[in-house]
Amino acid sequence: MTTETVVELGQLALKTTLLVAGPMLAAGMVVGLIISIFQAATHINEMTMTFVPKILAVFLVLIISLPWIIQQMTSFTLDIFERIGAM
Repeated sequence: MTTETVVELGQLALKTTLLVAGPMLAAGMVVGLIISIFQAATHINEMTMTFVPKILAVFLVLIISLPWIIQQMTSFTLDIFERIGAM
């Protein structure tokens, strides 16, 4: 295994990780921003108010994007297995 192969596999793993986690992180960030704006406008500083909507948003996006996530992870795993078989 050459250095280039290791670097390429690392890049592929990071890309797959960002693609899989991106939608859930973005949903949590958007919901957090909306709640922060609401709290700033109403001067309600309840800490637990931010957690429940974020958790629900992340869970909802996870359920909606789960088939796509499974496809991405399966594609990545098959690519890794093909590379191992070609060595």
